[in-house]
Amino acid sequence: MSKINGVHHIAIATANMKEQLEFFSDVLGMRLLGLYWMHGVKGAWHAFMEMGDESFAFAYVPGNEKVDIEYGVTHAGSGAGVSAPGSMQHIAFNVDTPDDLMAMRDRIRSRGVNVFGPIQHGLCQSIYFAGPEGLTLEVATSGEAGAPLDHEGTWIDREVQELAGISDAELEQLMNPSPYAGEGGQVGQPAYDPAKPHNHYPEKIYQRMLATPDEDMIAGSAQWADPPENSAAKPR
Repeated sequence: MSKINGVHHIAIATANMKEQLEFFSDVLGMRLLGLYWMHGVKGAWHAFMEMGDESFAFAYVPGNEKVDIEYGVTHAGSGAGVSAPGSMQHIAFNVDTPDDLMAMRDRIRSRGVNVFGPIQHGLCQSIYFAGPEGLTLEVATSGEAGAPLDHEGTWIDREVQELAGISDAELEQLMNPSPYAGEGGQVGQPAYDPAKPHNHYPEKIYQRMLATPDEDMIAGSAQWADPPENSAAKPR
């Protein structure tokens, strides 16, 4: 029986591809797998970064840079639609094989939901549909989809690399982020730097959170460690 078995990729809209790739490579250690034109969407390009057996993607659609970030307003409308930078453009679920993909298309259609595809993207092939509350959804498979992801450089389009302002040296770093083993949890909270990304909290609350020692933050959250007393797992 065909079923969803994970996330194939999450796609985030961006107006600054280079900045996002540098952050996710350097800060999170993800490896750049692909950077190329988005098929069927004029002037758009996307990137895929390695996330275990899955991928994390960024999509640049011309016009993204003209949309203001407005917290609480999120929808692109489609995988080809303009969206505020940093908003979730779409999420793609994974199946193992093209046959599984067709079986999932059958299942979706059998419930009266419109779905189109599969569309071949080289790295994967996908079907597209919508979910409640305006979700833009995809089911994808990389099984038998084309050149393997580990074939270094296969999915790097030199034209798109240039458009993103990424030099060859920077590309090499993005494809091979520095390893980091950790320091046993001993690295302290860095000083507040407004140039770095920050969570969107009221300023006073956020600064108080940053000033809270790690051990106090952990101890304070211990009250939520147990399931709710009225858990459905317990007899009434």
